Amino acid sequence: MKSSKSGNDKNRGLSDHMITLHQRLLQALSLGIKYYDDKGRKWQCTDVEIQGLAIRSMSAFLSCISSDLSQHPLVKNSITEMLIALEGILQSGNETVFTMATNVTTKLVDILGNSVLQYQFSKLVRPLSCSLSAHGFPSAVSCAVALNRILSKLMVPWRLDRHKEVWEAVKENNVVGSIIFALQDYTLGIQPLEHFTEMASLLKTILWRWPPSRFPVWSNSKLITGLGTISLKADPSVATSVLQSYSALALCGNGALKVIGIGETLVPMMIRFLGSSQPRHIRMEALILIQHLARSVEGCSKMTSLCCEPIVEGITNAMNGRGLRRSEKVPADQMPLVVEACRTALITRWPGVHHSYFWKVGIAKILLGLLLNNFCKNMSSLEEHIAAARVDLYANSFPVIRPYIWDILGWLATHCEEGFKPKTQTDGNYLIVLIACACSVAVDSIHKGLHFSHKGFTYGCECEPVTRAVLTMVFSPCNYIASQARHFLSEVLMPNGEKYLENLLNNLRLAAIGDDLAVSDSLRVVTNLIGVACYLCLPQYRNLIVNSEVIKTLSSYIRRCLTSDIHVRRTSIASHLKNTYNEITCCWVHTEDWEGGDIVLFYSLQGLSELIRHSDCVCNLQEKSLDSPEAQILVDMLQKICTGSFSPGLRWYSALSLSFFGFYGFSSKLGKRIEKSLNDNELSDLKIILSNGQSLKVHSVILSVSCPSLLPPNKRKTLDMSAEEQDIEQLCKGVRQEVRLSARVDNHALIKLLEFVYTGFMKADDDLGKHLRVLARRCKLQSLSKMLQRKQPKWGTSIPSCDFTPALGPDGLLFSDIILEGKAAEGVPWNCSACLLSTPHMHVHKILLWSSCDYFQALFQSGMQDSHSKTIKVPVCWEALSKLVIWFYSGELPKPTTGCLWDNMDTEQKLHELQAYVELCWLSDFWFLEEVREESLRIVLSCLKSNKDLSLKIIQTAANFTQWKIVEDAAKCIAPLYPKMRDSGDLEVLDEELCDMVRAMYVRYSQECHDRKD
Repeated sequence: MKSSKSGNDKNRGLSDHMITLHQRLLQALSLGIKYYDDKGRKWQCTDVEIQGLAIRSMSAFLSCISSDLSQHPLVKNSITEMLIALEGILQSGNETVFTMATNVTTKLVDILGNSVLQYQFSKLVRPLSCSLSAHGFPSAVSCAVALNRILSKLMVPWRLDRHKEVWEAVKENNVVGSIIFALQDYTLGIQPLEHFTEMASLLKTILWRWPPSRFPVWSNSKLITGLGTISLKADPSVATSVLQSYSALALCGNGALKVIGIGETLVPMMIRFLGSSQPRHIRMEALILIQHLARSVEGCSKMTSLCCEPIVEGITNAMNGRGLRRSEKVPADQMPLVVEACRTALITRWPGVHHSYFWKVGIAKILLGLLLNNFCKNMSSLEEHIAAARVDLYANSFPVIRPYIWDILGWLATHCEEGFKPKTQTDGNYLIVLIACACSVAVDSIHKGLHFSHKGFTYGCECEPVTRAVLTMVFSPCNYIASQARHFLSEVLMPNGEKYLENLLNNLRLAAIGDDLAVSDSLRVVTNLIGVACYLCLPQYRNLIVNSEVIKTLSSYIRRCLTSDIHVRRTSIASHLKNTYNEITCCWVHTEDWEGGDIVLFYSLQGLSELIRHSDCVCNLQEKSLDSPEAQILVDMLQKICTGSFSPGLRWYSALSLSFFGFYGFSSKLGKRIEKSLNDNELSDLKIILSNGQSLKVHSVILSVSCPSLLPPNKRKTLDMSAEEQDIEQLCKGVRQEVRLSARVDNHALIKLLEFVYTGFMKADDDLGKHLRVLARRCKLQSLSKMLQRKQPKWGTSIPSCDFTPALGPDGLLFSDIILEGKAAEGVPWNCSACLLSTPHMHVHKILLWSSCDYFQALFQSGMQDSHSKTIKVPVCWEALSKLVIWFYSGELPKPTTGCLWDNMDTEQKLHELQAYVELCWLSDFWFLEEVREESLRIVLSCLKSNKDLSLKIIQTAANFTQWKIVEDAAKCIAPLYPKMRDSGDLEVLDEELCDMVRAMYVRYSQECHDRKD
């Protein structure tokens, strides 16, 4: 009785029919599952009849199982048994039962859903991957479906061990290659499109999760072009699959540019699938593709240059629900499309021609309609519109899209031209109402609490976007937007503005002196920092802020950001910007916004620069720094940011603050090297004679790049001549020409101006400010003019670097006076793709070599025969020499190929790339180029750590150039493989001394492993 009761309990919840099917399943599985040595149970039957019986039994049992029953103990035990059988049957390769087995696998995954993660489904990945190309067309499709189902479930959530195991199976069996082959058959019409989506879906799943899989796809130009072509001819399911595949490819920066490069195919596809007549899911996929292609400013620029207006129209049509009457609200089922469109409209964060099209289609009206859910009332005046909008501000909108509305508005204000005005009064009214609403919500966010609610809705998610939008508007380069924003902000703050401000400053001060800034507090800190900057734009509040010693508070935040590991990214407090696709990107550069990855530091610097502008406590470094240690500490921090590897926005605001202390521009190592050549050597070819008789010796090549207006007319004419028209012999003679300046030119101002021209940086007091501004304007030095005027930098403005590479010109001939000649690498023809030069003979300029290299300085001053030679031979390959020349002219050593392009080079190609840096290490030793040596060494060693085969190849090369640091590190990399390499004979390519070094490294490695075990 006890046994019967136990059996009944075990089968409780299962029907008699299911119990019968379960017994038949166990009987069928017992015919093939046997114990296999000490490794547990395996399917060991190759008989097709028994395999077929087992599969039919599994299928029948699964047909009676629901998702709820999948957690029943009896069912869970059965699933484990079925997985053992499926693994063995799929490995057997029997064509007769293979499709049946894959179909059962798919059914099992669909029933289990996310509970797949409880079982060892990863064991099925290898046999399915192996079989994808081994079977015929119908079986391959069913195999792709099953594999796609498993991969889609196994990779969520993320687990590194499972991820690696699955990817190894996919890679070893060349699954991507098999899919590419199959898709090419579809694009060529060899196979019908009936099963295209299954293969494309599997490809998308793999591309989405494994960056190494992307290169073989995007590098196949015929395939990606063919996919776009068939998407225009086939049904919607094919179009959806193509769009998803392109989006997955665009996770790779190189892949995105490749997709954009098929413009003739991409443009009609974009125009068609963004159209309002298309199904909603296709429009959404097209919008997602745009988001991925426009991930960087380069990608956005290239894409919009192809079809800007149709893209903007497609985005805005999806945003406002085209087809609805003005009085209608956006239906709830349309909101996914609207959200995706708003997310896509964030391409407004990049500057470009698309901004004018957004204004042209009436973006202000669209945003206001979304904010108030097609708010439309017949009001007699603008004031009534604003009042009514404020009443309805939290009543009729969808909270999910409000953060996007504020972000889009902020980006539009950021990139708006100075003289912009709405084309019609109606458009202007929509924009004014929108600005008024933004100011109201921003003040509520800052002063009424971050998570204020209205009728059940919590609006905390829009706090940072709306305050940020108001900040960008009050400081917008557009006078119209800035004046309206300041007016409404001032209006909303009345009559409690001072009370609000005092609370804000107290909160900011308390957070600054507390413990390490917690992420939970970062939103409050950021909104308070934004609030301070907004208040500073309103004259009536400036004195209160200045008298509250806020400079000390902001300095404290800056110091903590520079000295702690806490860096608050915008995505951590703006939830709408967080990744919603579980994506893994690769090979993307310049995707970070201008403000960088630490917005607490960014807003602290922005507020500080505006505060100093209106403060008398820190005005002049010459007067204050000796008496104010705090001011000097602040200057030191600002200079650290300004000259460091920080984002452009951080560096620009640091430079703006430093301008109030008399520092202008961006100091650099190259600038400091070039500075010593100003008026201090015999290589100058131009003498500027001032009104007081003082003369300055300068160099035409430097002026031609940094300030052509200072060149005499005959040399300016040379700049406009082609290489064929120039008298090269005359240019190379180095004849010094004299130029006398008018007495109206201030001598001291000109000397300072030349300092900036040569170095990109200068130190000057306010007494010279007026004269410098006049000179900078007349000499067309726009960056210096803006610095002298102390204007807020425009978002996206790049850092004006000290860079003389334009002096090389298309042929490197302009004002050149010497030729550098390298040697070709053995067995490798001249290839100038890595540099700016296009001929084997490098025409360069003595002054830049003299300034950057002690070896050349000593050579030119020695009086030896080589010092007067027109050609100097440099004992390195052309690739190394070209990189070195770039460093002479820019201060930056060109980096090797990176990302998927590097990963897909063979070892010989990688060795060829790195040999140039090995040679530069060697050359730097006796040319005293320590900076070049350190950077070259860093590049080589970083590449060796990721490639042991490369380490073996480079040891002999490095030894030939006596670069023992590289040899030692390469030997460490391959030390664990020493026994295997010794037995295979791989080490025979090395000298005996190098083999001994690798052997010694192996002994040391073995001892360290032994010590760790002990």
